[in-house]
Amino acid sequence: MTVKDDQLDDVISSLIDDDGEGAGATQGGLPGTSSMPPPPEPVQADGPPVKLTARAAKQIRKIRETESMEEGLFLRVAVEGGGCAGLNYKLGFDYRTEEDEEVESQGLKIIVDPRHMIYLNGITIDYPDGLDARGFTFDNPNASENCGCGASFAV
Repeated sequence: MTVKDDQLDDVISSLIDDDGEGAGATQGGLPGTSSMPPPPEPVQADGPPVKLTARAAKQIRKIRETESMEEGLFLRVAVEGGGCAGLNYKLGFDYRTEEDEEVESQGLKIIVDPRHMIYLNGITIDYPDGLDARGFTFDNPNASENCGCGASFAV
């Protein structure tokens, strides 16, 4: 999936919690989790369960700096039921909850709701910045198929 910069701003805005209680991470998890398909068989990942490439980490740092985000916000990687293949990737900045798993990649702390980890374990997030591709992309070993537009995946 490729998320354009303006789309990422929308995702970030929808996940940032202004009241400090953790947007989307309390009261049953992120929106759309009730419509998620059964989890896939667990994938054994080499290294951290969620990995960022150097390019993705650079872009995330740039977004944090441009948006002047406070230190208490972490990069949240999640999935949401929907899309033409069944699940959509979600990226945004959010407050950590007690239930969240925390991983580190490229010096950045990433939070993941444990209910989403089975769909994301082993994922690599990149940010190609060429003429034919720009935006965040996801290489997910758990995906059995991806939709044609790259906006969703199935397990």
